[in-house]
Amino acid sequence: MYTTTMATVPGESIERTLGVAKGNTVRARNVGRDITQQLRNLFGGELKSYSNLMSEARDESLERMKVQAIEMDADAVVNVRFDTSAVARSSAEMLAYGTAVRLE
Repeated sequence: MYTTTMATVPGESIERTLGVAKGNTVRARNVGRDITQQLRNLFGGELKSYSNLMSEARDESLERMKVQAIEMDADAVVNVRFDTSAVARSSAEMLAYGTAVRLE
């Protein structure tokens, strides 16, 4: 399964557009993690625990998008984008989406 942020797959021609493929996940922060990250926030620096949480969420949403594209009988997903939003005070949604296409 090809995925790209470009409008086409290099070296390939798009035969048919199948629609939007998407995958999402909602992740909640951990109370223990929040305490250590708040302390780190006071002194500055990367909040590695949160960075890891968001990285895992991106990977999972991308994988779910690919699964949906395969179910649509797509060969690739072009124009892949990520979006995030707050769902509740301590959780966030990560959404991956793009255009599922059939290649010639």
